[in-house]
Amino acid sequence: MAFLVAKKIKMDQVWGENGAVIPVTVLSAGPVVVTQVKTKEKDGYEAFQVGYDNTAKHLTKSVAGHLKDLGKFRVLREFKKNKDEAYAIGDTITVSAFAPGDTVRITGTEKGRGFQGVVKRHGFHGGPKTHGQKNRHRALGSLGPTAPQRVVPGKKMAGRMGGETVTIRNVPVVAIDAEKNLLFLKGSIPGSNKKSLVLIQK
Repeated sequence: MAFLVAKKIKMDQVWGENGAVIPVTVLSAGPVVVTQVKTKEKDGYEAFQVGYDNTAKHLTKSVAGHLKDLGKFRVLREFKKNKDEAYAIGDTITVSAFAPGDTVRITGTEKGRGFQGVVKRHGFHGGPKTHGQKNRHRALGSLGPTAPQRVVPGKKMAGRMGGETVTIRNVPVVAIDAEKNLLFLKGSIPGSNKKSLVLIQK
């Protein structure tokens, strides 16, 4: 098992052995350094904390003391431990831990799409175009029955769309570039290019 923190670079395409075009997302993945090993006895659960992007200029005293001589990381993230995983503080994980044909689990934050109506946000079909309708073609219609006289919690309505954490499972690894720390995953994944952080776990 292995895990990485990555940034989206772009979408591209590669050609398979049979000549078929495969759409891929290119990620700048790792390397990450294990900064803490959490145990059930001390922390109540088992996990590994890793640091990514060793370019931070300033750290608070508490974070600097926590990291000690491991580096000045901009990003600290945790991954739950699987049964047979064994990492120690200071271990480095790179894209070489992955291979073409592996499947990974991706967690990222999808793009924010601002305030949207119910047709775009929830897939409502809208009201009829005739029979007295006017300026209500994309409205949500009735908010509920005559009682209770309030909007029940969870009602699908207009509001902010996107910006939520999304997890996608069983994403195939198409290729890796160990020299440039690049990971090529099949298809699209949540997030915007050159900004979004993505958590990858085999």
